[in-house]
Amino acid sequence: MFEELQELKGKIKPYVDKRLSEFKELGRTGKTTFDFRPFANYSYEADIFSELCFCLLTANSSALMGIKLQSLIGIEGFISMSLEELEKTISSVGHRFARQRAERIVKAREKFERIRELLSGSKEGKVIRDLLSDTCSKYKVEGFGIKEASHFLRNIGFEDVAIVDRHIFRYLKEKALLPDYKTITRRIYLEAERRLEEICQRLGMSQGELDLYIFYHKTGKVLK
Repeated sequence: MFEELQELKGKIKPYVDKRLSEFKELGRTGKTTFDFRPFANYSYEADIFSELCFCLLTANSSALMGIKLQSLIGIEGFISMSLEELEKTISSVGHRFARQRAERIVKAREKFERIRELLSGSKEGKVIRDLLSDTCSKYKVEGFGIKEASHFLRNIGFEDVAIVDRHIFRYLKEKALLPDYKTITRRIYLEAERRLEEICQRLGMSQGELDLYIFYHKTGKVLK
């Protein structure tokens, strides 16, 4: 059933392993250099806050749009640019929600020290995910639902959370592992995550690794 993923493992494993190594380095040391070549002509340094902002920017957009903006704004820009500067930069690449995303980045600055403390604890990824996305949590990041929080955590080295975006959702439906749901609620998200966990066990992969293979299967790119 998942022969195509096994075949891809032989074809793109070095790229997937490299990306996972970048994620782990980011979580472990606080910085990494992402290199997306040959899939996209971007290479740049990122820190944990800029990665959080990347995940805010990709929501209802695309990974490539987020990569382009993360490269353009840079580590220092996410910390120091004014709201107006952020909005102008985000708008310059055609992002549909430039003002909203700029506002969310500025608000995230105010909570980041608290978030850093949360990440330094020993909690599992799924526990941290709920704290980052729950509206009743003091750690809640405006703009983070369960998918965005999962995306952020995977990108800083947590491998036990799934990113159920449209590519993953479509893949599961094609494999008849999910009904033809029209929207993704929290309940459906967790159901999809359980299905992905079953695939992980069969293929001997982590959630973070499986996501990159499915994303490549649907798009032809290893991004993040």
